[in-house]
Amino acid sequence: MSYSAQPFALTRPAHVRGAHLVVGDLGLVSDFYRKIIGLKVLEKNASGEVLGVEGQPLLTLTTGNNVARAPRNAAGLFHTAFLVPDRRELARWLAHAAENDVRLDGASDHLVSEALYLSDPEGNGIEIYRDRKPEEWTYHPDGTVAMATERLNLQALYDSAPKESWNGMADGTAIGHIHLQVGDVPQADAFYRDVLGLKVMARYPGASFFATGGYHHHIAANIWNSRGAGTREENMTGLSDYTLRFNDKAALDKALAALEAQEIAATKTAEGFSLKDPWGIGLTLAA
Repeated sequence: MSYSAQPFALTRPAHVRGAHLVVGDLGLVSDFYRKIIGLKVLEKNASGEVLGVEGQPLLTLTTGNNVARAPRNAAGLFHTAFLVPDRRELARWLAHAAENDVRLDGASDHLVSEALYLSDPEGNGIEIYRDRKPEEWTYHPDGTVAMATERLNLQALYDSAPKESWNGMADGTAIGHIHLQVGDVPQADAFYRDVLGLKVMARYPGASFFATGGYHHHIAANIWNSRGAGTREENMTGLSDYTLRFNDKAALDKALAALEAQEIAATKTAEGFSLKDPWGIGLTLAA
């Protein structure tokens, strides 16, 4: 099935475009993202692969000789969130997972979305979710959005799946958001809100949810496993970096000016402006 309309998340002033994981066993992890998650290999070389949907890169996997497994309490990735086009596609993936005895870590109704959670073979968190329409969301007077964590009826979702063979993630699947483990939430607010210009859309105990353009969150940051975490080591497995794409040039210019004012180094590259957040997680600001 082909989906032409871009999801709301990607039409905002800025959105997440892609993530890069460092892994210990490239073949094992790649097999998982292909066979279980449903991505396809778009590029391949000796040290890594780029995977995506219908030619759209979403996830880069690389490895190396000195890669060390990141401890669970290290700063880095909480989960990469793959946004499917609609509830039908979420149900279709759930049926595929059930047929392959995939163990889920959780399933939640967040009011704005319905989400399934699992982990890859090296413990990198994954969310697969569908958004409800923004007009179904409840916004508070201050512009934040009502979110919760309620039980998702997995049986009802499974029963709604179309009876058809699985052939991977649907065209239009994207990375809707990325959820980070950080050492300190106020420090995350100071970077993602005050420097990069994202708005805090919701708060949970120990977590902030940031977005642009009224989305529920493009980036989240929590301390649930990682309170007090310091800077990541260069050779750690897990999230190396990700890309935040700006559809609005004024928003990008404002973020770059704020980085300069805070004396946070950003290097111009072919892809955009490369920098690190306070925990050493790489970030590219792209136009």
